Amino acid sequence: MKHARRRKKRIQKPAIRISAAHLKYPIACFAAAFILFAGFPYIFSSVFYVDAPVNAEDTVPDYAIDMPQTIKVYRTLTGKTETVDFEEYVMGVVAGEVPHTFKNEAMKAQAVAARTYSVARALAGNSSDHPSAPVCDTTHCQVYRDRDELEKLKGKDWIEKSYSKIYSAVDATEGQIMYYNEKPVKHALFHSSSGGRTENCEDVFVSAVPYLVSVKSPYEDGATHKKETAEFSYAKLKSLISASYPAVSAGAVNKNNVKIISNNEGGSVAKMQIGNAVLSGVEVRTALGLFSATFTVSPGEKKVVFTSAGSGHGVGLSQYGADGMAKEGYTYRQILKHYYTGVEIY
Repeated sequence: MKHARRRKKRIQKPAIRISAAHLKYPIACFAAAFILFAGFPYIFSSVFYVDAPVNAEDTVPDYAIDMPQTIKVYRTLTGKTETVDFEEYVMGVVAGEVPHTFKNEAMKAQAVAARTYSVARALAGNSSDHPSAPVCDTTHCQVYRDRDELEKLKGKDWIEKSYSKIYSAVDATEGQIMYYNEKPVKHALFHSSSGGRTENCEDVFVSAVPYLVSVKSPYEDGATHKKETAEFSYAKLKSLISASYPAVSAGAVNKNNVKIISNNEGGSVAKMQIGNAVLSGVEVRTALGLFSATFTVSPGEKKVVFTSAGSGHGVGLSQYGADGMAKEGYTYRQILKHYYTGVEIY
């Protein structure tokens, strides 16, 4: 069953006209006037106002959960845990995760994704990485900056001109999170940019998630890391792989045995050969510090060049893709439903 607050809508009432003939009957006119004004409150409420149609987006199902009032945040620089107002925390995440130049609908999408992620972490309990709090303030969870930090980093002018925009996006979506099969989404993952297509969850992380599947992300022209290159000598390449994965024996590494074997549906590297070793694209990205696992390789005589597309793990919402969709006129709900397949937002 669904329920919603119904709003009253004022409509224009036709004018009441009394003809000259009516004046011949003063008693009847007086009686009519008395009935009219005596019943005015009822007429006003039942005729002047009618129930406005309920917007489906305002309809809240019974399975929708209440939001927490506060959330504990582990601050990595101080090593302390702070209790923060929940919606203020979401504002701090939006401010920390995306540029203030993003379109409002993209910021709304980020707000809902961040809120959903936070609720899931709060429901799951404190993390083993920070036992005193379910979330921290870095990319390990979500980047969070409180108002004082933002003022120190960006200045008072930024606070005065830009913080209100973030507040507006968070306030417009207050309390809204994503649901899948009538349950809160557990993995509202997001990343900076995908390079043109997002990744299936199972191709990057441990297992498949039904709403985290590969989709096109065509509007990433504004992304900051569309094409990044990194050069390595073969000796350096072998050294970095060995340092990250000591159990892997690469053997001799040269231009003839450095190549991509296969790619995932989203375009990221599935398997790559480096010498005698075969590694996943995620493993190579981690060892070499690449912007993403969506990359190409160009082996030369002495060096190999890696060219990566996009930035981040590539699963879920593309932040720059969301901004591009907003510029094309998509709403935050359309953006979220594009990147998170089959979800509902309440």
